[in-house]
Amino acid sequence: MKICSACLLGTECRYDGKSKPNQKVIELAKSEKLIPICPEQLGGMPTPREQTELNGNRDAITISGKCVTENFIRGAKEVLKIAKVLNIKEAILKQRSPSCGCGQIYDGNFLGKIITGDGITAALLKKNGIYIISEEEL
Repeated sequence: MKICSACLLGTECRYDGKSKPNQKVIELAKSEKLIPICPEQLGGMPTPREQTELNGNRDAITISGKCVTENFIRGAKEVLKIAKVLNIKEAILKQRSPSCGCGQIYDGNFLGKIITGDGITAALLKKNGIYIISEEEL
């Protein structure tokens, strides 16, 4: 059993109100139990919501300049609770997301530039010993 970014399974929970279904993840769900999560929704963010990126201080800032870091941290903690209750040791998370990105995120300038780094949820899960891969690594 793994936790999985819900958008990868076709849930319309992304900032733009859409999903990002990934065929490899969907196929994996046929043979393995994947628990869908959306840290941003779990943190109280609406769908759709403003595009958000992490700035150099690791604050989650919307494209209009609003700090929503508390929501992102709350959502990350909720995902960790789910993982602990279900004794989950692995996660498949959406690459480049400010919550779920593992190894790659956007640079905080909303120009599409990718940098090395982890999203807030991915970082918390890693810190707690949960192995993370992106849908691109499947």
